[in-house]
Amino acid sequence: MIDFQGQGPAQIGGLLLAFVLASAIGLERQLRGKSAGLRTQALVGTTAAAILLVSKYGFGDVLSSGLVVLDPSRIAAQVVSGIGFLGAGLILARRGVIRGLTTAAAVWETAAVGLAAGAGLWLIAVVVTALHFVTVYGYTLLARRLPGSAVQPVRLRVLYVQGHGALRTVLNRLTSDGWRVDGLIGLTAADRLPDGTTGVDIEAAGAARPDDLRIALLGLDDVIAVSMTEGEELE
Repeated sequence: MIDFQGQGPAQIGGLLLAFVLASAIGLERQLRGKSAGLRTQALVGTTAAAILLVSKYGFGDVLSSGLVVLDPSRIAAQVVSGIGFLGAGLILARRGVIRGLTTAAAVWETAAVGLAAGAGLWLIAVVVTALHFVTVYGYTLLARRLPGSAVQPVRLRVLYVQGHGALRTVLNRLTSDGWRVDGLIGLTAADRLPDGTTGVDIEAAGAARPDDLRIALLGLDDVIAVSMTEGEELE
């Protein structure tokens, strides 16, 4: 039977309050076009509250009443420190564009869920997981409609016929449609290109719809295929 001690209305309320307040801070960051925006701030704030609740209520069954025998919460602290190094390795900065913040925050959040579940705070683990899906799905749709989110990164893979100047035409179309080209990476034979074709990975950013861009590029002469990964996947 689940023991709900330490995960009653006060604790769940504190968790939800952290989620709301962190979301408010994230909204301000998002509107200003900062890298750590709505989703990242919401994840970090919720996770911090969950970890504190685990440290405060997750180890009562191993302590003697009125006598501190040991400090089991230091185990949670070591987990948080270790996951911090892992998350830092997921954050990349390239040409002024920072990527991986949301992914790093989600890894930290997963550690908090594991701590809560392992400490017997099952309800807190479930609530944090539910808030994660609210953040990554609901806030993603919201963020795309906010003024500070008008510019979004896109990674394109364009395959085209060699020797006909197709790449120049593709780049001209990108810039004329208001997209900023941040990087080009040529494909090699290891990418298993069809005979007579070549390709390039293009990192771009713009305010137009990525699907419209893909359709426009497919309509260009000598362009064979266009695939893309939108900015949400790049985070």
